[in-house]
Amino acid sequence: MVFGQTLHHGFVNYDDAVYIADNPVVLGGLSLKGIAWAFTHCVNANWTPLTVISHMLDCQLYGTQAGWHHLTSVLLHMASAIVLFLVLKEMTGALWRSAFVAAVFAVHPLHVESVAWIAERRDVLSGLFFVLTLGAYTGYVRHPQSLSRYLIVVLMLALALMSKPTAVTLPFVLLLLDYWPLKRFTQPAGRLIPWRLIAEKLPLMALSGIACVATLFAQEEAIASLPLSVRIGNALVSYVAYLGQMIYPVGLAVYYPHPRDGLALWKIIAAFVLLLVVSIGAIAAQRKQPWFLFGWLWYLGMLVPVIGLVQVGGQARADRYTYLPQIGLYILLTWTLVELTASWRSRRWVCGGGAMVVLAVLIACARTQTTYWRNSETLWAHALVCTSNNTIAHNNLGDAFFRQERMGEAVSQYQQTLAINPNNAEANYDLGNAFFQQGRMDEALAQFQKTLAIQPSYTDYHYNYADIHNNLGNVFLRQGRMDEAVVQFQKALAINLEDANTHYNLGNALRRQGGVNEAIAQFEKALALKPQFAEARYNLGNAFLQQRRVDEAITQFRKALTIKPDYVEARNNLAWVLATCPQASLRNGIEAVKLAEQADQLAGGTNPVVLCTLGAAYAEAGRFPEAIETAQHAMHLVEAQSNNALSALLQSQLKLYQAGIPFHGTEQAP
Repeated sequence: MVFGQTLHHGFVNYDDAVYIADNPVVLGGLSLKGIAWAFTHCVNANWTPLTVISHMLDCQLYGTQAGWHHLTSVLLHMASAIVLFLVLKEMTGALWRSAFVAAVFAVHPLHVESVAWIAERRDVLSGLFFVLTLGAYTGYVRHPQSLSRYLIVVLMLALALMSKPTAVTLPFVLLLLDYWPLKRFTQPAGRLIPWRLIAEKLPLMALSGIACVATLFAQEEAIASLPLSVRIGNALVSYVAYLGQMIYPVGLAVYYPHPRDGLALWKIIAAFVLLLVVSIGAIAAQRKQPWFLFGWLWYLGMLVPVIGLVQVGGQARADRYTYLPQIGLYILLTWTLVELTASWRSRRWVCGGGAMVVLAVLIACARTQTTYWRNSETLWAHALVCTSNNTIAHNNLGDAFFRQERMGEAVSQYQQTLAINPNNAEANYDLGNAFFQQGRMDEALAQFQKTLAIQPSYTDYHYNYADIHNNLGNVFLRQGRMDEAVVQFQKALAINLEDANTHYNLGNALRRQGGVNEAIAQFEKALALKPQFAEARYNLGNAFLQQRRVDEAITQFRKALTIKPDYVEARNNLAWVLATCPQASLRNGIEAVKLAEQADQLAGGTNPVVLCTLGAAYAEAGRFPEAIETAQHAMHLVEAQSNNALSALLQSQLKLYQAGIPFHGTEQAP
C-alpha cells in the first residue's frame, strides 16, 4: 500500500549514480572480482561491502531497471518488519503490542527515505541483520552455554556492520535487552550481575570498535570541522526534532541544511531541559515500567553515531537516521499506553480502534511522502517547499532540469544556490556547464574560472576537478582558441589520465591545429578506454582520411555505425568515400547510394552536405538524372546558407553529372 508505487520510480540524482547507475564495477554484476572490490574499496566515503554486493546482485538480475532495485529494498524492509514482530513476541510474549510496534515500523513516514531511496539500501539491509541479531541473541539467552548460538549472534552483527556501520550500537542494545524484557540483570537471589553480561558482549564490542575505526578512515575527508558547541547544540535540537517528526510526520525533506551557528540559544536550552526531564522520569519509573527506560535509552543510544557529534556532511539531521532508533520509542509508547488503559472496561476496543486509526494515518502520510521520491525533480522541489536556504536542493533540482535539457530552469536554480552561497564551487561549475549548453561561452568561461579561483584543488566526491579543465577546454574549442583548449585538456589529463572524453576532446583540438598524428594518438587512447565510443571512431576515421589511409577510415566509419546506427555524419562520410575515393578498388556506388539515402532520411532531407554526398553516390552508381536533380536541390538550400565553398563544389559536380561523369578525386567529405 505504501511502497508498491516505487516499482514505477526511477533513480534519483542523490548518490544513486555513485552506488549504481554510474558505477561500472556494480553495473558489471556479481563476480568474484566485484566482491573483492566491494571489500577493498569505499563508495561515497562509506565502507559497506555487503550493501555494495546487494547492488551488484540487483544489476546481475535486473540490469538498470530501477523499479526492480526498489523492489529489493521493499522486500528487505518487509522482512525486517516481520522478523521484528516475531522477535518482540518471542521476547515479551505480547502478541498485539509486538504486532503494533512492527506495523508502525513498517509504515512510518520517517522510514520512506530508507526504503524509497535505492542508495540507502544499507539501511534496510542493515536493519534486517539488526533484527536477526536480536533474534539470534534471544535464542542464545535461552541456551546460554551454546557456543554455536553465540557465534550466530557474532555473525549477524558482522553482517549488519558490513551493511551499515551505524549498527555499532548493537552491543549496547543487547545490554538493554538483558535489562528488559529478558530480565537478566537480576538473579533469583536478587544480586545484580552486570559484569558477566558486559564481559559476554566484549567480542561484539570489539567488532563494533573495528567498524568505528574503519568508518572514521573512510569518512575522513567528509568530516566537517564544526565547533564542538555547535555540534552539541544541533544534536540536542535534533533529538527533540526527531521526537516531533515521529508524532507529527509532515514537512519531511530529503535534506535539512545544517544551521551551523544559527541555532537560537533558547532552542538548545529547551531541548536539553526536555531530554533531561524525560530521562529523569524514565529512571524514576524503571521499577514499575522498565520498558520506559529501555525504550528511551534505545532511542538516545542508537542515535549517537548519527546525531552529529562527529559531523559528516552538511545536513542537520536526516529521516533515515531514525530507521532503527525510533523502535525504542514505539515500544515505550505502546507498552505505556496499554499499561495506562489496563483498568478500562473497554480497553480492547479503545486500544484496537486507536491502533487502526494511527496506522491508517501513518499509511496515508507515508504513501504521500513516497510519491515525492518518484524522480529527482519532485524530490528536490518538495525539499524546497519544506526547507529554506537549501543549497543542496536548489543545485540538485538544477541538475534534474539540466538532465532534461531545461537549461533556463537549471540556470535559475544554480543562480539561487549562488545567491545563498556565492562561494559554492559546485554550483559555479554547474552554472558554467549550463551556460556552455546554451552557447553562452563567455559566461561559461567566467563561471569555470571562478570555480578554479574558489577551489584550486577541489577534488571531493561531488565531481572531478579534471572536469573543470575539460569544460574550459571545450569553451576554448568552441571559440576557436585551439592553443588554450589544448592546455586545458592536458591539465585535465594530468589529473585523470583515464578519461576517454578528454582524450577525445584533445584529439579534436590537435586535429584542428593540424597535428593529425597527435590527434590520432589521442583518439586511439580514447578508444582503448572506451571501445564503444562512436564519436571517437568517427573522428579517427576523418583523421585517417587526412593521411589518405582510406581503408582504415572506412573501417572506423563502419564501426561507428555498428555502435550508433543513426549517426548521420558517419553514414554520410562513409558514403562519400565509397562514392568519390580516387582508388577504384575502394569505391562502391550501390552501397554509397544506400548509405547516403539513409543519411538523407535521418537528416530530414534538408542537409545540403548530405545531399551533396547523395548526388555523388548517384553519379558513381550511374544514376545521373537523380545526381543532377539532387545537386540542384542542394544548391538551392546552400543559397540560403551562404556557404561559398559548398556552393562551388556543387557547381563543379553538377557540370560533371550533366556530362555523364562521376565525381572522383578527394577523400575528404564536404
